[in-house]
Amino acid sequence: MTAAATSRREIAPSSTPADKAFRGTVRGAAVLALSVMGLIGVFLFLRALPALQVTGWRFLTTAEWLPGVGHFGVAAVLEGTILIAGIALLVAVPVGFGASIWIAEYAPRHLRPALVSLVDLMAAVPSIVYGLWGFFFVQPHLIPVSRWLSENLGPALPFLRVDNAETDSSFASSAFIAGCVVGVMVVPTVTSIMREVFSQAPTGEREAALALGGTQWAVVRRVVVPFGRSGIIGGSMLGLGRALGETVAVYLIISPVFAVTTHPLQSGTHTISALIATLSTESSGVALSGLLAAGLVLFLFTLLVNAGAAVVVNRSRSGQVTG
Repeated sequence: MTAAATSRREIAPSSTPADKAFRGTVRGAAVLALSVMGLIGVFLFLRALPALQVTGWRFLTTAEWLPGVGHFGVAAVLEGTILIAGIALLVAVPVGFGASIWIAEYAPRHLRPALVSLVDLMAAVPSIVYGLWGFFFVQPHLIPVSRWLSENLGPALPFLRVDNAETDSSFASSAFIAGCVVGVMVVPTVTSIMREVFSQAPTGEREAALALGGTQWAVVRRVVVPFGRSGIIGGSMLGLGRALGETVAVYLIISPVFAVTTHPLQSGTHTISALIATLSTESSGVALSGLLAAGLVLFLFTLLVNAGAAVVVNRSRSGQVTG
């Protein structure tokens, strides 16, 4: 065999003008998205700088909002934001997981397109509609639930106790009710992401599990759910991002109280987005800069959550089926 026959051939793929145009378009879109996000962060930082110069790191630990005397911070509203978002996830993730599994695996085939469209339409309902629905319909029905939780679980779990529990007003406009409404808003997003990943589980592995005598539930548990692990994490984190930034529905339901919320069933809480919506029209100077600083905190917190989710997703990519 000659040296020419044994030498390695270099294959240079040829790029057509269409390929180059597509790569350029995709690269430009990615750069534009990152640039816009970076510019938003820079804008918030520059506008928040006067307030941060007044308060320093105390802005993250102060639970009062008195910009007139230079004493203000986001400790209370940040805690309320996290609390409502956490309650929303407790509602949305189990419901979204169950709905996505049923649509992808158990629903009749002729109904699946209609169900998928229905879930997508639910995600498109405006926040104001959910807020009005939550205020006029959900809240009166959840007050008895809050009372039951307080009376039966409050003695064992002090954070579920409610002061002045004799009146319904002590349970209204609470973080629990706001979190449940936001959770319903988040369900379509969580369901859509999870269902899309579950539906892509390998057909060969499904058929192999069935051929070995597995039931449909065994296929779901051993094949579909492990394959869709990243979809579960991604859907949950995307829902968390939606819940953290929800404004209108929360603003309509909660009774704004600028204090750290230690009793989620009791009336009164606040969030960063609701604080900005409430005070933005009547603030100026350092007070307005403080609101933008609060927005910067929410912006960075959301980025941190999404970055952590990306790390988890990369470590548990779909297709890694475990026993």
